[in-house]
Amino acid sequence: MLRRQKQIRAQIQKLLDAALFAFAFWLAHSLLDTGLKVYFFGGAPIERFSDYLWLLLVIIPVSPFLLERQGFYNRPSVASWKTFCWQLFKATSLTVIVVISAMFLGKEILARSVIIFFGVISFILVLIKEELIRLWVRTRFGRAQMIKRVILVGAPEDTARVMAELHLNPSPGIEILERVNLNETSVDQLVELLHTHSANGVMLTAKHTYFGQIEKAIQACEIEGVEAWLLADFFNTQVSQTSLDEFNGRPTLVFRSTPEESWQHLVKLIVDVTGAAVLLVISSPFWIFATLAIRLRSPGPVLFKQERAGLNGKPFTMLKFRSMVTDAEQRKRELEVLNEMTGPVFKVSDDPRITPIGRILRKYSIDELPQLYNVLRGEMSLVGPRPLPLDEVRRFDDLAHRRRLSVKPGLTCLWQVSGRNQVTDFRDWVRLDLEYIDNWSLWLDFKILVRTVPVVILGTGAK
Repeated sequence: MLRRQKQIRAQIQKLLDAALFAFAFWLAHSLLDTGLKVYFFGGAPIERFSDYLWLLLVIIPVSPFLLERQGFYNRPSVASWKTFCWQLFKATSLTVIVVISAMFLGKEILARSVIIFFGVISFILVLIKEELIRLWVRTRFGRAQMIKRVILVGAPEDTARVMAELHLNPSPGIEILERVNLNETSVDQLVELLHTHSANGVMLTAKHTYFGQIEKAIQACEIEGVEAWLLADFFNTQVSQTSLDEFNGRPTLVFRSTPEESWQHLVKLIVDVTGAAVLLVISSPFWIFATLAIRLRSPGPVLFKQERAGLNGKPFTMLKFRSMVTDAEQRKRELEVLNEMTGPVFKVSDDPRITPIGRILRKYSIDELPQLYNVLRGEMSLVGPRPLPLDEVRRFDDLAHRRRLSVKPGLTCLWQVSGRNQVTDFRDWVRLDLEYIDNWSLWLDFKILVRTVPVVILGTGAK
């Protein structure tokens, strides 16, 4: 089953389950209020249901969320009945706990018997719903609605691989009717098979099949009104994710190994600009301190400017408060034997080029403050891989390391909050950067920013 179809069906399931949990709450109250008159474990008397309607605002969104967190909507078709019941039991129990917590915070009291019955009835109702769906799918009408009857088209080695994958990970919404090798079979014969089997779908694997034949097969499906799925696995990729887009009206497969452009990127840009502006204002006393200290204690310019590799390696001028002597770059070569990092980067503890005031600036990352201006200019982000000097980027001995240049460099990243002094292998540094890129989200940025605060305040990890 296609992911989009799975998502739609999962959304429908969530709506049904939310409604069942809400109905279970009303039913539990009604049974104990008007019929059973049973009070378990003591507790308050049963009040009018209208007094607790607000709890539905908790139950309706929370119950499907907790079911999803337990993997209830993403369980394999071969999942055991025991696994299914355990997932449902945990989600139901957690929902009951959330309802009790909501009542406690809202200073409301409800008979314990109602809460207990709510949990039991919810479990039973969802159990019955799942069993009815399972029985419905087995009926002729249910199969016609839920099952995609598919002819698998492609070279024998490709179709065999798909069949093996389906055997290991069965898809309950797919029934393979027949396998066809288009390199040996005409499209007319494929059309005959569509008529013979009354198929409503064709799955095409194009890795070892002539593209001309694939095009004719898709056109035939278009005429027949049969859905065609083209498995875009004809190129081997290790990291890239594939998405379908459109260019000038043409369907386009996009292979990307960086986070996809989305509303989150827009939010990140807004956070970068507003955050940098706010931090510039808040940090203004430190700017004054750094400027005066450098002027009085270290001859030379206040700011250090260096060409660094930005997005996709594009050079930009990075700014820092100068923390070293003015001829630091010229003296770098004579200190290379003391380099503590493996790979193209250069790091030395107790670097003799650092001035006394520079040690203070570095310890508390005050020297990095001018990079807020780089953030405002769009050259850097608040969170992202640290920008490296151009000469160090040119010395990358593994082209895969250049993928860290696929996003904007930042003021802080996983390397900064993971103990900089402990990371001495450049490959570990890159691994942390790529981990950030592959798992990027606004929430990850937020966590990194929060973890950066104590690192800066305590002055830990700086060299």
